[in-house]
Amino acid sequence: MTTNSSATDDNNYKGWSGIKRAFATPSALTLLFLGFGSGLPFMLVGITLSTWLRDTGITLSAIGLVSYASFFYVLKFLWAPLIDRYPLPFLGRRRGWLALSQLLLIVALSTMAILGPTTSLTLFVIMVGLTAFAGATQDIVVDAYRIEVAPAQSQAALAATYTLGYRFGLIISGAIALYLAELFSWKIAYFMMASAMLLPLLAGLLSKEPDPENVLRIREINLSDAFVKPFEEFFSRNGVLLALALLGFVGLFKLPDQMIGVLAGPFYLDSGYTKADIATIAKLYGVWIGIAGAFLGGVCVAAFDIRRMLVIACIAVGVSNLAFLLMAIHPSEAWAFFAAISADNLSQGFAGVVLIAFMSGLTDRNFTATQYALLVSLANLPGKFIGGVSGYIVEATNYQTFFIFSSISVIPTLLLLAWLWNKIQVK
Repeated sequence: MTTNSSATDDNNYKGWSGIKRAFATPSALTLLFLGFGSGLPFMLVGITLSTWLRDTGITLSAIGLVSYASFFYVLKFLWAPLIDRYPLPFLGRRRGWLALSQLLLIVALSTMAILGPTTSLTLFVIMVGLTAFAGATQDIVVDAYRIEVAPAQSQAALAATYTLGYRFGLIISGAIALYLAELFSWKIAYFMMASAMLLPLLAGLLSKEPDPENVLRIREINLSDAFVKPFEEFFSRNGVLLALALLGFVGLFKLPDQMIGVLAGPFYLDSGYTKADIATIAKLYGVWIGIAGAFLGGVCVAAFDIRRMLVIACIAVGVSNLAFLLMAIHPSEAWAFFAAISADNLSQGFAGVVLIAFMSGLTDRNFTATQYALLVSLANLPGKFIGGVSGYIVEATNYQTFFIFSSISVIPTLLLLAWLWNKIQVK
């Protein structure tokens, strides 16, 4: 594996003093707010949405199918070349697309609040899809911005602050949204979520544009090449076999977590917990545990061999799913909920930063948005397919069997990592 990231000022970010310097940069603060904007809509078309649907009496199988409306997060590499190739005629190459996607998010979330799933489920699902499309577009721009705005050696710090902001977004769209739904209504909750998007919108407007010298080449190619060149470069740089193996590894990395994702909210309700319980334990306490895991991951990636961190992350993601068996065996008991969420969110936070840093190193800065969008899409694709039918799996078996199955799904990932071990270039 090779990377084309600039080595400018890399030495300034080495060692523990370099880690602190990376966290103190203005870009790290900007990524905190942009991460918040990325985390907010993801929950609102994911676990929070599935909880809303279950709360209104929608079946598990239907909830699984509705989750396919968020497939735009998986397919975003299809329109990422357009964002790389064509800047909007305002605010700059990255900030223009960022502002447009955030405004669209505000409109789509507000419309979801007005409609609700009981008025017209079809039209409501269309709005869910529009929210997912806008959220995925925002992610494309934010990921490209993060990679382009700072040198390679500070990417771990930017990934950590991005993840911190992302987790804050999860708190708002998870815990706070559930509290609002419990105290007032789902309509009020989603209106407030739309209003919260004003914060990342302002941060994007005030942010600086990345150095254009890093990204000039793609604007010199035609539209068809804008779709072909990023993929051609990735395969030519790594070789076909290694490139396919890297893409496969990224695609399998988050599979255990993603299998559970869409059914987490319904599982909590079916286990006897209230929306307030879910908000307090899963969406508030759990997010802080995830933040701790994210910062642990950021420090470890900066200080240690990325390959070893990948091994630890893979094992943690798989094994932590077994903790949900405690909730299935001891329904309605708070200690079981706390234990499962602690294990799951700590591992997710750690593994998320490790994966972000790894994928960032795989991209060429001439095609940042497209190549990173491809990697992120692949990271979510297997889980999206299985997540869509997860309700049928649970209804055909039970939650315990499903959690065990999700845990052992990490085995192919570890086997592929073993094959890649000597082929991954470590700086």
